[in-house]
Amino acid sequence: MNDPAWLKDDRDALALHCPINHMKTRFLVRFSSLAVFLWLGSASFGADSGVAARPLPQAHAHNDYEHARPLLDALQNGFCSVEADVHLVEGQLLVAHDRNQVSADRTLERLYLDPLREQAQKNGGRVYAGGPTVTLLIDIKSGAEPTYTVLRGVLARYPEVLTSFENGERIERAVTVIISGNRPRTLMAGETNRFAAVDGRIGDLGGDASSGLIPLISNNWSDLFSWRGEGPLPVSERNQLDSIVRQAHREGRRVRFWNTPDLVVFWRELARAHVDLINADDLPGLRDFLNGEVR
Repeated sequence: MNDPAWLKDDRDALALHCPINHMKTRFLVRFSSLAVFLWLGSASFGADSGVAARPLPQAHAHNDYEHARPLLDALQNGFCSVEADVHLVEGQLLVAHDRNQVSADRTLERLYLDPLREQAQKNGGRVYAGGPTVTLLIDIKSGAEPTYTVLRGVLARYPEVLTSFENGERIERAVTVIISGNRPRTLMAGETNRFAAVDGRIGDLGGDASSGLIPLISNNWSDLFSWRGEGPLPVSERNQLDSIVRQAHREGRRVRFWNTPDLVVFWRELARAHVDLINADDLPGLRDFLNGEVR
């Protein structure tokens, strides 16, 4: 590769005044140019690696796999919770919303578990360096027990990064897996050691299940509330929302609602009520809201 004119002129001028050091100078200039090139390449890789500078614990990527870059788009926007629908197909856990949309190359491992482990290994044991555990919400679309049986074996291959539930004790690591959709609750409740927990429903509040089994309460917003962001949130519904969140927090559980619109006014009410995970399909929109850039 030919040197640029400015570099050739500077180098020749230096060689004219210091001919003895000409070869050393030539080496140092080329070495410095290489170092700058490598540094720029490293900086570029960091910018594209998918991890944002500031994690947002309340941000949940609904149907994350439908984005252009599953998981990576969410991480680049600071999301600390992502949702993946899975189907058991010929022994493989394939990620898609519907069975007829599955593809053999879109496995749970390839899209989520492998890159999450890679990020944790690069960042000292966390997906975001120094950040909170990241929730991987796995929504089972096929049969509950057959799918979980395969999933259990898959999760066991990632023990160094997955939160474990051992004899009633929660050992938190980089990623916490929670099973939603078709949930094999009875099967999971009978396990003394697990790498996953169960996504609960409003009816589980006040129940006997421990927060180690059901650490998250999720529900369809429209099953409980009529407000969709038009006008103010009715006082009765605001009080109901606050009551649900308070009870869940007393029991050591987090709260999430699905079927919610991507509206700032809606996010504002959920944040005011201290809802733990705010659903969004609009990743940059929720990111900007939680960062205080949109009000």
